[in-house]
Amino acid sequence: METSDKKAQPAPESRFTVSAWTLATDRWMGRVIRVGGVGVVLAVFGMLAFLIFQVFPLFTGAKVASVGVLKVPATAVAFGEDEYGDIPYVVLADGKVVFQRAKDGSTALEWVPSLGGRTVTAVRTYPRAGQVFLGLSDGAVQELRVVYRSSFDAAGKRTVEPTVTALEPMQVGRPGLPCLEVWNAKSPQARLMLVRQEVAGQPLLTAVRLTERKGLGGKAKVTQSEPFVVAADAPSVAKVLLPSTAESLLIIGKTGEVRTYADDGKGFAFLQAFVPFKDSPDAAITAAGMIFGNVSVVFTGRSGEQQIWSMYPQLQPDGKSLRRWGKIHHGERLAGPGAGIYAAEGNKCYLAVAAGELRLINMTTGSLRWQGAAPQGAITQVAFAGNYDRFTALSADGQLHRWTVVDHHPESSWSAFFGKIWYEGATEPAYTWQSSAGSDEFEAKYSLVPLFYGTVKGTIYALLFALPIALTAAVYVSQFLRPEYRQVIKPVMEIMASLPSVVLGFLAGLWLAPLVDPRLVSLFCAIGILAPAALSAGFLWSALPQRLRRQVAPGMEFLWLLPFLALCAWAAWQAGPAVEAALFTVKDSASGLPIADFREWWRQTTGETYDSRNSLVVGFVMGFAVIPIVFTIAEDALSNVPNSLISGSLALGASRWQTVWSVVVPTAISGIVSGVMIGFGRAIGETMIVVMATGNTAVMDSNPFSGMRTLSANIAVELPEAAVGHTHYRALFLGACCLFLLTFVINTLAEVLRQRLRERYKVV
Repeated sequence: METSDKKAQPAPESRFTVSAWTLATDRWMGRVIRVGGVGVVLAVFGMLAFLIFQVFPLFTGAKVASVGVLKVPATAVAFGEDEYGDIPYVVLADGKVVFQRAKDGSTALEWVPSLGGRTVTAVRTYPRAGQVFLGLSDGAVQELRVVYRSSFDAAGKRTVEPTVTALEPMQVGRPGLPCLEVWNAKSPQARLMLVRQEVAGQPLLTAVRLTERKGLGGKAKVTQSEPFVVAADAPSVAKVLLPSTAESLLIIGKTGEVRTYADDGKGFAFLQAFVPFKDSPDAAITAAGMIFGNVSVVFTGRSGEQQIWSMYPQLQPDGKSLRRWGKIHHGERLAGPGAGIYAAEGNKCYLAVAAGELRLINMTTGSLRWQGAAPQGAITQVAFAGNYDRFTALSADGQLHRWTVVDHHPESSWSAFFGKIWYEGATEPAYTWQSSAGSDEFEAKYSLVPLFYGTVKGTIYALLFALPIALTAAVYVSQFLRPEYRQVIKPVMEIMASLPSVVLGFLAGLWLAPLVDPRLVSLFCAIGILAPAALSAGFLWSALPQRLRRQVAPGMEFLWLLPFLALCAWAAWQAGPAVEAALFTVKDSASGLPIADFREWWRQTTGETYDSRNSLVVGFVMGFAVIPIVFTIAEDALSNVPNSLISGSLALGASRWQTVWSVVVPTAISGIVSGVMIGFGRAIGETMIVVMATGNTAVMDSNPFSGMRTLSANIAVELPEAAVGHTHYRALFLGACCLFLLTFVINTLAEVLRQRLRERYKVV
């Protein structure tokens, strides 16, 4: 008889055998995934390397190299050169002009002035303008104009021929007295010529104005004013500084006192007197020079100390704000007494000569761009090329020394990007970003601190709005809402994440800001009532009898909550004008009548500005871009908490809210933190909303009703206009590098925090 239970037959071996195709596919897919992961990491670090490559030149110093020495006559007292430095010229003590070729030192031209029995007693050249001024023994001044004419032969070879044109001598100084020094400057209205003479050992400064008018025929007519005395009250004259604009005058006395004068149309009126080194045992000034822009002067003392003084608005005892000279920088001490300060063309750098040493320094940042040995002979004159690619120095031993300069970013330094700098014209040191202006003398300002401030400010306002809504919504949807409604709400929130930020920015700038601007108090009232209204709704719901509450299915309580909140918000909105009239009434500056206007109340009460496109609008709209991201990730984390934990908590007598707060949230905290940090990164990198919904001004202002500029918005706005390789261009890349590192650090910290929370609250 056969037994009913038979031995189980073993499964065929082929059932446990994996096909070769499956193994190969698995092996190759594993390799592809590993390569892809490594590729992503390399791409991220490659982008960082590219950013660093673009930024690195900002922090390299100037490269200065000597290109030779040209031997000139020993009696040379001044020099000039052409645009390319091919045929420089020197002016001898007797007024003779000698042109020499730089490549071999051969003489190209010698020009001798015709002085009619007079002698040359002073010489001054303006190399960039091609002007030479000869002060004569009778107080007259003769102007020479140097012109380089270029011609090209059939082979395209360029030939340069210098020419000298002598104008008629003009009587500037007192007749019969020799000119000891001569200066020339040109204002928009006239040209000023100034000479220094001595009468019985006392200084005498005399000037004339030359006004040029062109007639209908195009011929210019020059009118010379009567000579007038300048700075007659100066007790001594050691050095005179005349800006190229002829709008002011600085007289440096032998005792170290500096007296300043301003052009008042008739003469030069006394403006101010100050002593730069009044705290030093010896207040004497050994060298001084005006910096490009004509509103700043560098002074050096006997001990090598440096001070930079500039004109800026200062509050006077009578309450008026006037432009006066004040110290803005204390430069690094030189190796010895300053022997000369020579300004560069086109930027704020200058060459300081002291104790056999040359230093190329940026005035604004104080950074040392280059340092080298000075020539053996005393330097009498230095001139920079117009494009700051070379400079030439004339030494007292009859030599022209020439250097090339490679310094593409003279205004850049760590302090310029991250420090507080006192810029020309400013009343105090500040963090400033201002990359362009309409003046050639404008000094670009590249502080990234206001952009960091704006980035953090916009992020904080966005998160203040987004996080409470996103997190509470995630808790409610995942734990309290009925599943059929959850299946609708979550996809809708995920679709919101795909809204283009340019659309949100457009709505914020052109629709939302004008809409809420006149009803701001109503909006505050409506928002402020939501939390108390929600608590009141919960209290009222709990106070209802059980038989009524059981009529509403679990998860459907929002049918009572939403209408109640809407009603409270509507009532608060309608009460806004009454609240504004009761609390924010001020006197109208035009009519003198009381008006209820929160915007004017804010301006008059706080002294702050009020812009319709402000930080609150940005935070409100940017919050809508952050809410879907935070909500989705947090809701997933909360929904993935094991049901066994929730059921166990409820079985032990905990309420639904106690279960959520004590069990669900701690278990899902790592995912919630991840969602918050990803939303944080989304807010930091937001661009178009900030560009379109604010004034986009780089200011450091905690005022919630002012605008701002973020790092990302700054890059988007200015990068298309930045010249490739320029300091502005690389400063924008520095901002991008900082933004990259900021988000990298934040994400790294978020991951570390997430892992620690996961270990702390993991389910065993």
